[in-house]
Amino acid sequence: MREYTIVIEEAGPHLSARDLDFDGCTTTGRTVEEVVKNMREAIESHLELMIEAGEAIPEPLDLVGTAKIAV
Repeated sequence: MREYTIVIEEAGPHLSARDLDFDGCTTTGRTVEEVVKNMREAIESHLELMIEAGEAIPEPLDLVGTAKIAV
């Protein structure tokens, strides 16, 4: 099982999520739980299409960090 890092952001009245490993793999939801569920489904669908096309499945990047800034 692979774990891919997603980024969740506020998008107006909803939340949006994107995956760092798959360009264009995004989704939305009203709650964190909903957007995570939707993102899991989006990644699974994306992987299925990649497998059907004979593309290699990327290893997760696992790039997560923060930057402290004095303001």
